[in-house]
Amino acid sequence: MNIRQLFFVGASVFAAGLSGVAVAQEMREQYVQIAQIEIDPAQLEDYKAAVREHIEAAIRVEPGVLVLYSVSEKDNPTHIWVFEIYASTEAYRAHLEAPHFKKYKAATEKMVKSLKLVQTTPVILGTKAR
Repeated sequence: MNIRQLFFVGASVFAAGLSGVAVAQEMREQYVQIAQIEIDPAQLEDYKAAVREHIEAAIRVEPGVLVLYSVSEKDNPTHIWVFEIYASTEAYRAHLEAPHFKKYKAATEKMVKSLKLVQTTPVILGTKAR
C-alpha cells in the first residue's frame, strides 16, 4: 500500500467516525417518548380513526415530528402504544400546540381510560431507507 492509498483509507475511516459522532449528537437532541394508552373498548374504532387522522396530519405538516407509530397489543387491542420521536424538545412543545393535536385530544378525551407518557433515552435507533 503506497502513501496515497494509506491516506485515502485513513481519511475514509476518519470521515466514517465523524458521521457516527453526528448521528450520536442528533440522537441526543431528539425528544423520544412512548405513550401507553388504554381505550374504552366500546370506542376503539372511533379512537383508531382519530389517531390515524392526527398522525397523518402531524407527519405531513410538522417538520419536527420525525416518527409517530401507533400500535395495539395483539391480545389486548384496547392497549395502544404510541412511539414518538421529535427533532427536539422544542418540536415536541410545538406539536402540543398544533391544531390537529388539540383536535385529537378533544375528540379522544372520553375514549381514553388511562394515559402514561414514558420519556426515554435512545440507545440506538435504526431504520432502513424506503
